[in-house]
Formats: sequence, structure tokens, C-alpha cells
Amino acid sequence: MKVGFIGVGFMGRHMARNIAAGGYEMTVFDIRREAAEELLSMGATWADSPAAVAAASDVVFTSLPRPQDVEEVALGEGGILSGAGAGTVYFDLSTTDPDTIYRISAAGESAGVTVLDAPVSGGVGGAEAGTLCVMVGGDEDAYTRCKPVLDRIGDKVMRCGDLGAGAICKIVNNLIGLSVHVLLSEAFSLGVKAGVDPQTLFDAVKGSSGNTQSMQRLPYDLFVGNFEPGFQLDLAAKDVGLATDMGRNLRVPMELANVVQQRYIAGQNKGWGRESSGAVAKVQEERAGVEIRTVN
Repeated sequence: MKVGFIGVGFMGRHMARNIAAGGYEMTVFDIRREAAEELLSMGATWADSPAAVAAASDVVFTSLPRPQDVEEVALGEGGILSGAGAGTVYFDLSTTDPDTIYRISAAGESAGVTVLDAPVSGGVGGAEAGTLCVMVGGDEDAYTRCKPVLDRIGDKVMRCGDLGAGAICKIVNNLIGLSVHVLLSEAFSLGVKAGVDPQTLFDAVKGSSGNTQSMQRLPYDLFVGNFEPGFQLDLAAKDVGLATDMGRNLRVPMELANVVQQRYIAGQNKGWGRESSGAVAKVQEERAGVEIRTVN
């Protein structure tokens, strides 16, 4: 099976490398050729456009920052659908809204291209280790045929249902995780300002009912002022926005999500958009007049 991969940035380069390490013939494209150098050294072939990637591939993956990027790469001039032959399977690994996926799939049908949404969760570390959760929506036969490739990306690959189901699961997941980050910043700022150091708070919460996976990296990131991306705050704001947009469209009240979205937007307005999503805690620190840092 010939594999195409478009978008080899923070996440994509690790996923593509793990696929290539499985012995798959690979063609790659990125807006920055230098981002693909490692893959090219492993034997991957460079293509000059998404269309050229699709023309050389049986299955194509995209890993891109925003839904509009996905739509442009899929449907735009020189895009995937302009180069893909009938029978090509296309997986979008990005966090994309279902409506964008539906539009791309509708265009793909006329070209004989099967489109599936397959967003991933687990961060850069999970991408590097091949331990991502891959949430797939779309045609079951295409999913089954391509699952050995998906298994190179993650060890928690699941078909969530019809087209769009993977995107919905990912948006729900990210809304929960990113909202918890905001709550953690409030809770820890309260404890620190009241006189308990962050590590002691962490140890107490970790051994109690408040323990959550979202706080496990606090000693290595927030507590020492490390906001290197990782997953950028700009993308976190985008993902929460996908959830609030979906809520408006479906007439689902999203009061807490709207508060969370405004907190991430406040971080963007401070100029922290390209820092890690954890930099949202600095908004709370400024408002509370306290830093959540360990002494050493």
C-alpha cells in the first residue's frame, strides 16, 4: 500500500515517521520542505503539491492546523481531489469540524475517493511513541483495509461510527481537556495564594478524588514556567471554538464552554498564542496576582 502524508509539523512528522518505519512506500508534502528532511532520509519521496501526493498514493493522510487548511488542501487548486484516482482513501487526522468533512466527502464521491475523519489525541509524545488514540468516522470497509496503517500511528485505534463521528468525539474530548486546564489554573492559584506550595497541592490532589490526567505534567510545565509547544494555545482556542460553534448550531447550551473559550482568547490577546496551551494559566495568574511556581 502506497501512503501519502501531507503536513509534517509538530504532530505529523512523528506519525509519518512511524508509518514509514513500518515499511510503507511514502510520498510527502509540506509547505516547508525542510520539515520533511528526516522522512526523505528514510526513503520517502517528495511531492510538489497535495495533488502529486494523491496521484502517487493509495491512501492519503493530512495533519493540518485548522479546518480551513484541510479544506484548501483537499479541494483547492492543486489539492488532493485534483490528483487522486478512483479508489483512493483519504484520512484527515486533524481536529476538523464535521461540516468541513461532509463537504470534502461530498466532493470526493464524484471522484471515487473515500473520505474518513480520523482525528488523533495524545499529544506530541503520543505521536512520537505511536500511542495515540485515533478516532475514525466513515466507511467501515475502507477503515478495515487501512487499519494496519492506522495501527502504526496509535495503539488505541477505534471506529466511532459514520462520517463525522470521529470529529465529534475529538471535539468533545478536547473541550473536556482544555476546560480542565482552565479549572486547574483557578484551583492551584487559589491554593498557592492561600499559602501552600504547588508541589504539595499537586501531591495532595493526585492522591485524592480531584486527580486528573490533565494535571500530570504540571510539575514539568506550569510549575517551572515552561510553556514551549507542544500543542499551541492558538490551536486550543480554535478547538474550543469548534465546540461552541457546534453547540450553537445544535442549540445546545454551552455556558461553561463559552467562559473557557474567552479565557483562551484572553491568552491570545496577551500574545501567547504560539506558546503551549498551558499558557492559559498565565491569564489566571495575572488576575489572581500570584504565580503557580515551585521554589526550585
